[in-house]
Amino acid sequence: MELNNGQYEIGGVSVLSLCKEYGTPLYVYDAAIIERQYNRLMNAFPNKNMKISYACKALTNISILKFIKNLGANLDTVSIQEVQLGLKAGFAPKDIMYTPNCVNIDEINKAVGFGVQINIDNISILEQFGHLYGNTYPVCVRINPHIMAGGNKKISTGHIDSKFGISIYQLRHLERVVASNNIRINGLHMHTGSDILDADVFLRGAEILFEAARSFKDLEFMDFGSGFKVKYSADDNTTNIEELGEKLGIRFEEFCKEYGRDLTIMFEPGKFLVSESGYLFVRTNVIKQTTSTVFAGVDSGQNHLIRPMMYDAYHHITNVSNPNGIQRIYSVVGYICETDTFGWDRKLNEVHEGDILVLHNAGAYGYSMSSNYNSRYRPAEVLVYKGLAKLIRRRENLEDLLATQLDVEF
Repeated sequence: MELNNGQYEIGGVSVLSLCKEYGTPLYVYDAAIIERQYNRLMNAFPNKNMKISYACKALTNISILKFIKNLGANLDTVSIQEVQLGLKAGFAPKDIMYTPNCVNIDEINKAVGFGVQINIDNISILEQFGHLYGNTYPVCVRINPHIMAGGNKKISTGHIDSKFGISIYQLRHLERVVASNNIRINGLHMHTGSDILDADVFLRGAEILFEAARSFKDLEFMDFGSGFKVKYSADDNTTNIEELGEKLGIRFEEFCKEYGRDLTIMFEPGKFLVSESGYLFVRTNVIKQTTSTVFAGVDSGQNHLIRPMMYDAYHHITNVSNPNGIQRIYSVVGYICETDTFGWDRKLNEVHEGDILVLHNAGAYGYSMSSNYNSRYRPAEVLVYKGLAKLIRRRENLEDLLATQLDVEF
């Protein structure tokens, strides 16, 4: 989002005009940023066999899926419903990775029916899979390397207390299950979670996966997950993708020579691709001053962006209606009957009732984690690309709230 001639724009389109046309709250995505992030990651790795699978749980709008597919990406899914969305978006089954956790074998069987790449993260399901399919359907295995990523257990998935993956200390058990059921393992996978800053932490996990790979002779790919940290505030640190690409890319080529075969190196970024592309625009309903705080109450809340409440996540806030106003301190809060604070004690250009505020970095886990709490409608979504803005999801209405309800009389 850029300030041009006193007006904020996204991809050359006035944000105030978007809010006027489509109303607020409103999610807007800048497709050029998604494209930039995809190309940056692809260019960071020297490997000829390199593939990016978009972790679509971050943002599942089908128009976003189609845009990312057209960039050349594969798709990473975590539910059978995401698999079906990916197929509807045009992804070939072979280009969809299905990595669920804590599902039963029936959902796995449905994924097999769709012909997608299965990724199993526990020995119980792997045993059941082996009984059913033997070596007739290749499968990937998710390893838990027991590495803490980023320091926040809420968003880290590779530590010893995590529910995700098969522990690296269970490798011998895993080998026995594979051998006993004649299972064909065609890939190994790890994902340690979000906010990895240090390339060397990532490389430690990679070495664990390389060591495990020596136990499986039919590998075609290795998926190193993601967890690359993006910038949420001006002084935030981010993952040095170029450094990681250089170090891991060289080490991966060395391992392929040791293994005796060229493998595909894969990553599954979600937040890295879409987070910075997304903006949540909200209208200020009320300025409320108490004995200790000045609140800017807006027409949205944790029902539309839950990350600040769930993860204590920081989202920068800008008053787009008053770009040159003097700065004052506000706590920006929502209209939900909960403590749904978007930001405490923020310096904003003076806010008046009716002003449009924007929460930055709302592209990942914003709309996809939204709800109808308090029976509020979910907002519309707009995609901007090359100077054009297109509505990619309409705002909900009362009929949507009632669509799956049955009016039963007693």
